[in-house]
Amino acid sequence: MIFESFMAFMQKVMLFSSYINSTSSFPKPLTREEEQKYLEEYILHHDEKAKEILIHHNLRLVVHVVKKFGQSEEADDLISVGSLGLIKAINTYTLDRGTQFSTYAARCIENEILMLIRANKKHKNNVSIEDVLGSDDEGNEITIGDLSYSQDDSVEMMAESDDVSARLDKILKKNLTDREYKIMCMRYGLRGGVMMPQREVALELGISRSYISRLEKKAIEIIRGQLNPKDYGY
Repeated sequence: MIFESFMAFMQKVMLFSSYINSTSSFPKPLTREEEQKYLEEYILHHDEKAKEILIHHNLRLVVHVVKKFGQSEEADDLISVGSLGLIKAINTYTLDRGTQFSTYAARCIENEILMLIRANKKHKNNVSIEDVLGSDDEGNEITIGDLSYSQDDSVEMMAESDDVSARLDKILKKNLTDREYKIMCMRYGLRGGVMMPQREVALELGISRSYISRLEKKAIEIIRGQLNPKDYGY
């Protein structure tokens, strides 16, 4: 269900990314009691509807974390990868963790964003653990060296990400032209590649960002068309 939830949420991300400067358009956060209720329903009973509610009502958190990084990357790229971090947080959170879910989720979202920025810097052969990536709410600089999370968490997240990537690759390769497939591989780091922002893909291939946006929407529709609509919960 990781893949289905990811694709459903990615469609929401495409709608919400234009609101990066205003969180007023996002659903209100759940109360602590509501959040605990839905976490228990998902973790203990595998209720996918509860998972969708947790995702939907934590969109503000994704945007809040993205804002820490200013203009270090395109906002829509950061929201996309941050949303994957949110889903991973829901999938890996345990009720006995001893940390409030929002705190754990914020860390997962930030880790995904930092990993993307680090990968892009490596791609440009210009990476250092002292490179400044952005700043936190108090104005403190965030560097690549600040990226840290437990080994157990990272292994689980990598396994989930590999599963999503493999399924995306199979569907897209079958349904897109060779050129379209290449573009999507560059955008989302399929086949072991590095996820690239729209602007870099556009510059490298000599195409417009609007074309890439249309292709991304087309790809999502293709993928959704091959899945059971009931898996989306709406």
